[in-house]
Amino acid sequence: EIRKCFIPEPGCQFFSADYSQIELRVMAHLSEDEHMMQVFREGKDLHAATAATIYKKGIDEVTRDERTKSKRANFGIIYGITVFGLAERLEIPRDEAKMLIDGFFETFPQVHDYMERSKEQVREKGYAETVFHRRRYLPDIHSHNATVRGFAERNAINAPIQGSAADIIKVAMVRIFERFKREGIRSKMILQVHDELNFSVYPEEKGRVEAIVLEEMQNAYHLRVPLVADCGWGNNWLEAH
Repeated sequence: EIRKCFIPEPGCQFFSADYSQIELRVMAHLSEDEHMMQVFREGKDLHAATAATIYKKGIDEVTRDERTKSKRANFGIIYGITVFGLAERLEIPRDEAKMLIDGFFETFPQVHDYMERSKEQVREKGYAETVFHRRRYLPDIHSHNATVRGFAERNAINAPIQGSAADIIKVAMVRIFERFKREGIRSKMILQVHDELNFSVYPEEKGRVEAIVLEEMQNAYHLRVPLVADCGWGNNWLEAH
């Protein structure tokens, strides 16, 4: 409901564009997992594909509940979630949480290798790095305190993923701003939230703004899998997204 409060300038429409599963796409790029890259290249639903492997059924037979569990497991895993943590979050038994995590790594084995490699690289270098070589220093990876060390290890895995996603949308924002200025677009970029950009758009510029935004977002960085952006229009943020 709070999104209804966000409105465009008088006489304008609200336009929202957001990346589709950008962090998992970055994970596919960094890990070079063949199966994950194939799912994205073929335009399939990654969460349904994971659920199909875990629950041993065809992708078309996956239920909404199974897909939801897989989705939350998929995103949790790239943040280094534990069996206990996933069981708590999904309110499911620990053996089912273990099945989801094991099933993920069975489906995408190179992701597990990437995670172990990420921790090892931070132990050697002292920092994690995004695709644009922005660094996050993690000295706690050498801590004798297991809890503190575990937090640094999860950051070693996640910082390159979340950090790269953040870098990519910043590049897109700069390029969109430059295109608007160069092409005399009066519409404005007004808000950025995680993987989403929002605009106040004059009706006569709708087609040009949508084309520019999607083009620049999808070409901000060339991953090993396609970058995909979805969009919507409305009189406020809630309607547009």
